Amino acid sequence: MKIVFFGSSHGYPEPHRKCSSTLIEVGNKKYFIDMGCNCAEGLANRRIPIEKIDGIFITHMHGDHTNGLIPFLDICSWKFTAANPKIFVPCDTDKISSVISEWIKLTGTTMREFKFNEVTDGFVYDDGILKVTAFKTLHTKNSYSYLLEAEGKRVLFSGDLSTNGPKEDFPVSVLDKPLDLAICEAAHFKATDYLPFFENNDNLKQLCFNHYSDRFLESVMEATRLLNNIPVFKATDDLEITL
Repeated sequence: MKIVFFGSSHGYPEPHRKCSSTLIEVGNKKYFIDMGCNCAEGLANRRIPIEKIDGIFITHMHGDHTNGLIPFLDICSWKFTAANPKIFVPCDTDKISSVISEWIKLTGTTMREFKFNEVTDGFVYDDGILKVTAFKTLHTKNSYSYLLEAEGKRVLFSGDLSTNGPKEDFPVSVLDKPLDLAICEAAHFKATDYLPFFENNDNLKQLCFNHYSDRFLESVMEATRLLNNIPVFKATDDLEITL
């Protein structure tokens, strides 16, 4: 499994940091967790055909996680017509299909029929290559963490959690078994708030802070120092991790 951060910023883009979007590669299959930036452009820069994207999983509907979705589906509607990703969204699928269709219609293009799937708590997806399980969080009315399982590896994307910190809604059950990588936000609370979950848990192999803000950057550095039992690092745009 390879993980490529297209965007690692929070809320809004910063110099050298686009909004949240991560490419997952498993064999010949490719998937996105969130589309907060222009993912079509990112794929072109990496010479990855847009038609290779098999699935898109949105953690929640805030713009910094979704603003790249409409342009992606727009270009798939008139240019890359062989692209047929399954799209998983934490909202009413008829409503989002209608909204995106109307927006694309303003450009003079008719949106193709895409398969939108509504995310709910629990099992979400399994194509025989990648299995995805969703865990409800309290960041918004409909927001989720995702557990990805492929090639014998387990990776957690925390998504955005409650502003009261992970004590309210971190999916702690994922740590009951070996977790090869946890990718956790640090935009809404101190990164050190994760310490009670990670300090004495031998099942977590690596920790990556993503979607972190300057406000809590010092706490990211402190958590990195205190968690000396596992590798801890910060996500940056274009960072690649191979598990």
